[in-house]
Amino acid sequence: MGRWLLPAAGLALAVLAWALGVAALEARTPIAAMFAPLATAHAFVELVRGPDIWLHVAVSLKRVAIGLACAIAVGVPLGILAGMSRAFAQASTPLFQLLRMVSPLSWMPLAVMALGVGDAPVYFLLAFAATWPLMLNTVAGVAQLDPNWMLLARSLSATRFELVWRVVLPGITAHILTGVRLAIGIIWIVLVPAEMLGVSAGLGYFILDTRDRLAYSELMAGIVLIGMLGYLLDHAARAAHARWLHARPGQGGD
Repeated sequence: MGRWLLPAAGLALAVLAWALGVAALEARTPIAAMFAPLATAHAFVELVRGPDIWLHVAVSLKRVAIGLACAIAVGVPLGILAGMSRAFAQASTPLFQLLRMVSPLSWMPLAVMALGVGDAPVYFLLAFAATWPLMLNTVAGVAQLDPNWMLLARSLSATRFELVWRVVLPGITAHILTGVRLAIGIIWIVLVPAEMLGVSAGLGYFILDTRDRLAYSELMAGIVLIGMLGYLLDHAARAAHARWLHARPGQGGD
């Protein structure tokens, strides 16, 4: 019971603060009443009952999956290379740190100019944002590998591919999964503004559409839904990570 009581109390206090904030603004801005919790709750029920929002959710989740897959395809190999090659790490670290500190949204105009309007610039922005946590966690995983494993593999005449495939990747899977969880969180944050790049579907497009229609209660309901979906995605990533740790002998708790 106590496991759920404190989170429920925290959410209740947040809703109370939300209602008080709207009430304080309503005297100066009557339109603020459309952002109130009760109005949002009514709009949320109507929203999730209809099919339209789920089409937007499906499109957004597809973009998340493709962006994450691209980030894994780039970030994990770069992390392994940086972790195994000191020369590559020294040569690439300044560039990677510089790129990592640039907000992905800063690339929006260039992405549209280079890739046009549509899904391509969205995929680029999501993959760019998610590459860095994957790469950094992969580097950390390679650094913590037991050097004796590498020596043993080399003594058995393992090729570089066999070394990476049979020793490095199994040994750093936990770090990669941690990077995936962080990457999903970053992708979900970048997704909504990225979907304002002229696409015709998705949660970001839905937020812009409700703003243009002055459907502010629906807009708030969309924001709540985005938060709930993001929470579920993070919970699924944490569950997968914990499940894998339990499945590995000598790792994780009972």
